[in-house]
Amino acid sequence: MSQSFEEISAQLKKRHRRSARMKWMTMGALILSAAFLVVFISDMVVRGWPAFQQAQIQVEVSYDEQSQELPLAAVDEDVRPLISRGFFRPLPRQMEDNPALMGTTQTQWVIADSRVDQFLKGNEDRLRPADKETLEALVEEGRAALKFNTTFFTTGDSKMPELAGIASAAIGTVMTMLVTMAVCFPIGVMTAVYLEEFAPDNRLTQLIEININNLAAVPSILFGLLGLAIYISFFGVPRSSPLVGGLTLALMTLPVIIISTRAALRSVPDSIRHAAFGVGCSRWQVVRDHVLPVSLPGILTGSIIGLAQAMGETAPLIIVGMVAFIPDASVSITDASTVMPAQIFTWASEPNSAFAEKTAGGILVLLAVLIFLNALAVWLRNKFERRW
Repeated sequence: MSQSFEEISAQLKKRHRRSARMKWMTMGALILSAAFLVVFISDMVVRGWPAFQQAQIQVEVSYDEQSQELPLAAVDEDVRPLISRGFFRPLPRQMEDNPALMGTTQTQWVIADSRVDQFLKGNEDRLRPADKETLEALVEEGRAALKFNTTFFTTGDSKMPELAGIASAAIGTVMTMLVTMAVCFPIGVMTAVYLEEFAPDNRLTQLIEININNLAAVPSILFGLLGLAIYISFFGVPRSSPLVGGLTLALMTLPVIIISTRAALRSVPDSIRHAAFGVGCSRWQVVRDHVLPVSLPGILTGSIIGLAQAMGETAPLIIVGMVAFIPDASVSITDASTVMPAQIFTWASEPNSAFAEKTAGGILVLLAVLIFLNALAVWLRNKFERRW
């Protein structure tokens, strides 16, 4: 039955209205997602920026026999409560290592106590009235101020908030990621090459492919339990070490690399393979000399994204013990260590409110690293990708 012009026009208008509604709904979802992202990053910047500043006080430090026996005597009595205990502890060792300091008095900017730091940042007031008066006088004289917190980037964890830093966690993260990539990258790429280029299409291969896809969706904490049972309990790998953490994260990252590598191999046109076979190349020569070089950008992109995902994981590393208190950086992959997500988790659980800004500052550093890795993956893909 034929429709009139008015009926057809009404149907078209109805379709156009549906299309317009769908367009505005998708745009609204995009705007809402962007708003959530802006609010999250803005909140982290506001909370974390104070972590990059640290209160310091200019004092006269006396290096003599009395201060060597009693480090607190190195500064005037009225400013002692305002200075971090971490400044006094190494004084005797400094005088032993450098005898020329004995008998001298030097003017130095030293790290202030966390209470002073929080007071200058306007967060809390836990100072005694006398100490507050002394601090206000120092501020007026220009002898107390907030300066860039180099300690945050050069020291490890500490029970004193003013001395806590991410250096040891950053080194542990790098060592753990090196172990992860050294294990999962060659195994993942070779597995993908076999499944895509050499394996016959039978039930066993299909079962392996299904299990690899399922492993990519397994909760990360289960990989931590697997690492605890196999690496620590069975093989005796040192607990809390970058070695066991890297091996555990390698299990979690393997499916991601295998899937992304297979997708990169599939993107290579069959004409390249046929041309290589046509000039007498063996299957291995085709893969080694033609398929892998062309698919390398996609393989690197997937591997970097998998590495970034592993870098942000906390649950599996908590299971294998990488939440230990590590004040000094590890020098070996078998030494006790921690990673940045675990360090952030530790600071977040501290009762001292001064660690809250350390937590947000650590999140900002970790976000910056993850954004850099993802940007690197996009840059590699755009620079070396070939379009067919």
